[in-house]
Amino acid sequence: MRYEDFQFLLFDRQPDGVLLVTLNRPEVMNATNNRMHWELTQIWSIVNEDPAVKVVVVTGAGERAFSAGGDLSVVEEMANSQEATLRVMKEASDLVYNMLACDKPIVSAINGTAVGAGLTVAMMADISVMAEDAKLTDGHARLGVSAGDHAAIIWPLLCGMAKAKYYLMTADFIDGKEAERIGLVSFCAPRAEVLAKSLAIAAKLARGSQAAIRATKKSLNNWMRQAGPIFDNSLAMEMLCFLGPDVKEGLAAVRGKRAPDFPSARLPQ
Repeated sequence: MRYEDFQFLLFDRQPDGVLLVTLNRPEVMNATNNRMHWELTQIWSIVNEDPAVKVVVVTGAGERAFSAGGDLSVVEEMANSQEATLRVMKEASDLVYNMLACDKPIVSAINGTAVGAGLTVAMMADISVMAEDAKLTDGHARLGVSAGDHAAIIWPLLCGMAKAKYYLMTADFIDGKEAERIGLVSFCAPRAEVLAKSLAIAAKLARGSQAAIRATKKSLNNWMRQAGPIFDNSLAMEMLCFLGPDVKEGLAAVRGKRAPDFPSARLPQ
């Protein structure tokens, strides 16, 4: 692929070899449809091979969201199609491992709500800057499926097992200040300053020793690679959940803007 082949990612070359990548579906808060989800798996190898790029900054279009998760139509498709589930499972795996394989530093500018595949990009970035009043949630348990996209491979490393278990099992939202406090993101900042701070960090990295920075990233990423079997298992468990009745109730509850009544939570009669 070439940069011009992407439909839902915008590219803006900054000084010093910094590439700004913008998730661009602002009319739906940058939620990922099938095409955008696939594009997020492809971009990392392209920037990795681009000699003009030293650092990547990724953010969301508009003022409301980094990415508000996956389109509900995609979730519904997965709940009713093994083919769709297997496709998304492969792409979810590729997204995580392709980001790990990218030698160049990735900075996420989390300018608003972050959920789902977009949250994967935000959290798997090497450095993250989040708006103080923005909110993120893994969100899977809220839908009736287990946390699988990226959480098991990195949340315990970022914020510790106690916080990871709580937030992944409850799917509670976390704002930028709390995310920074528990170590889930590198920094928080006022919303208006998030992108500027992220670009400043990227520019600093771009002026540094590229050999040293990339080798450091590669070494530290081995912590995540060690957790690869944990991630692979979590992803498989997530997909199994799409075969059960809870996800259908979760989907209906989200669409109806009501609390879910999961079949698995009901006491036996």
